[in-house]
Amino acid sequence: MSEPLTEYADFLSKTPAHWPKKKMRDVGTVVGGGTPSRDAPSLWDGSIPWVTPGELTSLTTKEISETSEMISQAGLAGSGANLLPPNSLLITSRATLGARAVNTVPMATNQGFKSIVPFNPRNIDFLYHLVEKLKPELIRRASGTTFLEISGSEFGDIDLPLPDVDEATKIAEVLDTLDAAIRGTEAVVAKLKAMKQGLLHDLLTRGIDANGDLRPPHTEAPHLYKETPLGWLPKEWDYSNLGSAIASIDSGWSPACIETPPPAGEWGVLKVSAVTRGVFDDQQSKTLPLGLKPRPALEVLKGDVILTRANGVAELVGKTVQVKQTQEKLMLSDKLLRLVPNKKMTKDFLALLMTFDSTIRQIEKSMSGSSGQKNISQSQIRSFDSFQPPVDEQKEIALRVSAFEKRVVNEERELAKLLLQKSGLMDDLLTGRVPVTTLLDGEAAHGA
Repeated sequence: MSEPLTEYADFLSKTPAHWPKKKMRDVGTVVGGGTPSRDAPSLWDGSIPWVTPGELTSLTTKEISETSEMISQAGLAGSGANLLPPNSLLITSRATLGARAVNTVPMATNQGFKSIVPFNPRNIDFLYHLVEKLKPELIRRASGTTFLEISGSEFGDIDLPLPDVDEATKIAEVLDTLDAAIRGTEAVVAKLKAMKQGLLHDLLTRGIDANGDLRPPHTEAPHLYKETPLGWLPKEWDYSNLGSAIASIDSGWSPACIETPPPAGEWGVLKVSAVTRGVFDDQQSKTLPLGLKPRPALEVLKGDVILTRANGVAELVGKTVQVKQTQEKLMLSDKLLRLVPNKKMTKDFLALLMTFDSTIRQIEKSMSGSSGQKNISQSQIRSFDSFQPPVDEQKEIALRVSAFEKRVVNEERELAKLLLQKSGLMDDLLTGRVPVTTLLDGEAAHGA
C-alpha cells in the first residue's frame, strides 16, 4: 500500500503536466542571512536596511522598503549577511516559516531567512504567491527542538511548479489585484474601528443634547458640565458607583463537560473564550453530559451583558461583551458573570460603559490573584465609579454606536468574502484547474 501524499505533494500532483517542476535552487539563487556582532557599534547604524522575521510577520503589504535597523558595510562584510538586490523574495525559514516579502531596495536579512534571487526577475510575483502554498512543505522539511528551521539544502530541494513566464505573470496580476482589494478593505475596517472608538469617547463624555446633537466639549461650554472623579460630565448625568445601576450579578457553573460544542437543542456551558475575543462567540462552548441536570437560570439570552471574572491573562479579566444572538441552552461558566442592570440603566448602555476607558482602568487597578490567575470580585465591580445619563439619552447613545457597528460588520463581511474568493482563486490558478486565460476571457466577456 502506497504512502499517502503529503499536503504539498498532493498540491503538486494537481498542477498541469505542461508546467515543468523545478527545484527551488534552479529557479533562483538561495541566499541566507546573518547578524553582525552587537558588541561592535561600528557594524550598526549604517546605510544598509537589515530585516528580521518579526518585521515580515507584521507586514501588511507585499513589498518592504524600510527596516527598523540598519547595518554598515563593515557589518555586512563581517557577518553571514548578504546584500540582496531589489525584487528578491525574502522568506522566513526559522520559527515562523513562510512569511515573505519582496524588497524594493537593496537589503540584508538576519539568519532567519532563506531568500531567493530569481534567475528570471519576471517570475518574482508568481513566486511570491506560490510561497503561500509552500508553508506545509517548509514545516515538514524543517527540524529543531527549540524552534523549527529549514536548512539551505532542504529549502533548495523543494520542487516548484513553474508555468511559462507570460502565464505566471498573468496569474500574479490577478492575485495582486485581489490582494490590493483585501488590503484596501482591511484599511477601511481599521479606520472605521478607530472612528468608532472616537465616537464612543465623545458619546460617553459629552452625550447627546435635547436637539439630538453632541454637546459641545467642556472647553467650549463649561456651563453644561459638572466636575466628578471621572472628569467633567454633563450636568444632567448622575454620578455614582456602578452598583447603584446593577440589579444583580449572576455567577456561573463549570461542571466536567464534553469538550465539543453541544448540538442544537442540547445543553452546554460557555468557555471563557466565548467572551475574551471581544465579540460573543457561542461556538466557544462545551457539551453538558446527559447525566448532569442543567441549570436553566444560568442560560445566556440575547441582550445579556457578560463579563470575564477570571483569566490567566490579566488583560482579559473584565473583558465584556453583549450577546447579540446565541444558540439556545448555553449556560454561564464559573469564570463568567452576567451583569443585570436595574431601571436606571439599559443593557445596551451598560455594555458600552464596561468597555469605556475609565471602567477598564478601574478593572486593571482592582484585579487580584496570582500571576497565573487574575480575577475580579462582584463587590469590586459594584464599587466602580460610574455615570448614568437619562435613560432616553442612554438609548440614543446606544443606537448611534449600533449604527456605526453595522458599518464595521458590513465591511468585515466584505473582507471575509474577498479572503474566501482569494483562497478559491489561489487553488484554481496555482493548480491550473482554471487557466488564467479562461478567467480573464470570462471577465472580459462579463464586462463587455
